[in-house]
Amino acid sequence: MTGERRPLADRPLTEPHPSRLPSDHPDRARILAAHTAALAAGEAGYLDPESGLFVLSAAFLARRGTCCGRGCRHCPYVDDPPSE
Repeated sequence: MTGERRPLADRPLTEPHPSRLPSDHPDRARILAAHTAALAAGEAGYLDPESGLFVLSAAFLARRGTCCGRGCRHCPYVDDPPSE
């Protein structure tokens, strides 16, 4: 996927793909709150409440226009493969 131009996934930017942030993740609520605050403020990302690392927001990644293929938590491009 590196540098590949593709459409955004069919889900809101506020909702990460389950493979990147599972619904049972212990810090999911805090992570989503931090991400939502970054989106609302127009910031590029937020500090992860668990690790303290800077995490890019889905809006920032969408503006970039391509998927880097590095497994970003809020990648707006990752989607389920088409079903056959």
